Amino acid sequence: MLRSSVVRRLAFGAALIGFVAPVARHRLRLPRPVTSVLAWQTPLSVALVLPRGRFRDAAVYGAQMWAYIAHYELPNDDHEALLRRVRVDYPIRIDRAIGLGEVPTLRLQRALGRPDEVLGHDTVLSIVHWSWFAAPHAAVLYILFRHPQHFGGAAARVAAVFDIGVVAYFVLPTAPPWWAGNTGALPHVRRIMTEAGERFWGRHWKRLYDSLSGNQLAAMPSLHFATSVMAAHVLSDVGRGPGAVGWAYAAALGFALVYLGEHYVADLLAGLALAEGVRIAAPAAAPLARAIARFVRSREPAY
Repeated sequence: MLRSSVVRRLAFGAALIGFVAPVARHRLRLPRPVTSVLAWQTPLSVALVLPRGRFRDAAVYGAQMWAYIAHYELPNDDHEALLRRVRVDYPIRIDRAIGLGEVPTLRLQRALGRPDEVLGHDTVLSIVHWSWFAAPHAAVLYILFRHPQHFGGAAARVAAVFDIGVVAYFVLPTAPPWWAGNTGALPHVRRIMTEAGERFWGRHWKRLYDSLSGNQLAAMPSLHFATSVMAAHVLSDVGRGPGAVGWAYAAALGFALVYLGEHYVADLLAGLALAEGVRIAAPAAAPLARAIARFVRSREPAY
């Protein structure tokens, strides 16, 4: 019993540090590797603090996403260094080849949009884009409460897509179409989402935008699309109806991302490849996942 109490207290302290460190890293002047280690240990610490059950499952998944968010923002801590490393041209070349000489984003914005005017479908597609901040997690939680026997594998696959994608953002920072348009690498590309946001949210828009724009040079691969594809897969595993909803959402989001100027088609294709690669590799990773689960069970406190 004493051992259980010590383990729980140590794990609680580690979890608290893991949640605080990414927020306080600037004030504490934590090196990025230190912040990374402290953030990534948080899910394991949370698992050792809480008793088994759906609440712990959800909390561990939430801690994993907290670690992802910390790493998504880390490259932008030194913005000038990030600007020196950012790649702009290669996705433009790929998309021009896909679009037979024209970047699909520009073609769509000319065909469906009106300069300096926010149309109804602009707002609808922007809402589809904003909903992504909840959509993959809603799919995971749906499985947790309706099909709990599938939760572990589903959560692990969605989390793996996030985690592998964020590594790419460190290694290959890539600018989105709207950014390339602002710098002259492309003709002007409207960032329709921000135009619709100012109209839809009014005075609340700036605060919302600032809270969600931690690293704007993280376009390749598109984790918006990759995680939505993986969410569609895990929903399909539990039923045709949920799967149909998941795939319809992924298709709508993919179109929205290109039209709104948020991603190139090349980003979506890379995101699709990432999701499919994780899905194919999942069976090979299953023994490691089971070993981690056994490790947690062997050290979790008695309740």
